[in-house]
Amino acid sequence: MATAHIQAEPGDFAETVLMPGDPLRARMIAETYLSEVRQVNAVRNMLGFTGLYNGQPVSVMGSGMGIASISIYAHELYSQYGVQRIVRVGSCGSVQSGVRVGELVLALGASTDSQVNRKRLGGFDFAAIADYALLAHTVQAAQARGLPVHIGNVFSADLFYEPDPELFAKMTRMGILAVEMEAAGLYGVAAELGRQALTLLTVSDHILDGEKLSAQQRQDDFHDMARLALDAVTTLPARA
Repeated sequence: MATAHIQAEPGDFAETVLMPGDPLRARMIAETYLSEVRQVNAVRNMLGFTGLYNGQPVSVMGSGMGIASISIYAHELYSQYGVQRIVRVGSCGSVQSGVRVGELVLALGASTDSQVNRKRLGGFDFAAIADYALLAHTVQAAQARGLPVHIGNVFSADLFYEPDPELFAKMTRMGILAVEMEAAGLYGVAAELGRQALTLLTVSDHILDGEKLSAQQRQDDFHDMARLALDAVTTLPARA
């Protein structure tokens, strides 16, 4: 049942998929945390893996960069492979003084300069939001691990290099926590297809003051994020 972008068979993907942007990070998560791992996709080197975490089946697959890329993979996973929930695990740049590098952000909602969700709703604004049950359970898992998280709105940018620096000041005034590039697209696809989605981010850079995580800090802090996501999705109560 291969699609144009995923060469996998029915049953190759678990109902839950973690999606980092980088396919090499997907491989790292799979090889570090999953048992009985098998590779299920390599088309365009967008690596995908399925294995067990604490005895529960979980898949991990790269999404690529940007709303267009994650929208393709999420749509095919949801519609063709029986995936019920996708958790994006990625990085972001903070635009709030109180959200520091190394800290975790849960994207309750995702503003964007993309037009994709307006197109989905016939030209009207669509509020791209996370699945509440998945969000609330992840918050509980973070509390159990003693990991503080910031919960709120993020901005999914179409451009990595934003030409208008004043935009960041507007984001800060309106309470947006951080900037990333995929959440609004993922949330729109999930809503369209009636599936669950969540975005969990590590703050790797602070846009306001230029602070950045070192290479070692990125590795360590991203492991915290991966473990939290895996704990949350493998203990999620069954949907009513």
